Amino acid sequence: MLNEIFDNCNTKMQGSVDHMHRDFKTLRTGKVLISVLDNVKIDYYGTPTPLDQVGSVIATDATTIVVNPWEKNLLQDIESAIAAANIGVNPNNDGDQIKLFFPPMTVEQRKESVKQMKTMGENAKVSIRNDRRDSNDKIKKLEKEKEITADESKAAQDTIQKTTDKFIATIESTLKEKEQEILKV
Repeated sequence: MLNEIFDNCNTKMQGSVDHMHRDFKTLRTGKVLISVLDNVKIDYYGTPTPLDQVGSVIATDATTIVVNPWEKNLLQDIESAIAAANIGVNPNNDGDQIKLFFPPMTVEQRKESVKQMKTMGENAKVSIRNDRRDSNDKIKKLEKEKEITADESKAAQDTIQKTTDKFIATIESTLKEKEQEILKV
């Protein structure tokens, strides 16, 4: 019973860390990544569809992304969706493809990216703490229902706290590495 709570808690906390890593992919660092377009959705015959499913998305160099739609009639829709996504550049439509030219990041932009990254990290920590609270509540409920002893409850809560500390430390180290990566010119 307690092992099930531990496993569930561990899985949820790992999910929070994974979610933070996915969020990091939308951040801009020194080199432009196509993942900056991950949240851009195109209205494809009435269905919101990710950009990479309606055309090829390629980073041709450190500052340029080229979107080549498989259906040329989607060019206007793709251009509008990219403009609406507010990713920091205006799409350039040449009739065949859309090019995005990202200027080199300024110090202010880098600091803003670090601020966004820290917010993402803090959200992950809050989620982990919520998972800890939920797990501890389940343990306390088992103790209240006399399914485990007070000593077992205390030991289980200590185990949950150690798991929480491990994941918080992982997030902290990831944030430090990512901050250095973003601020490096």
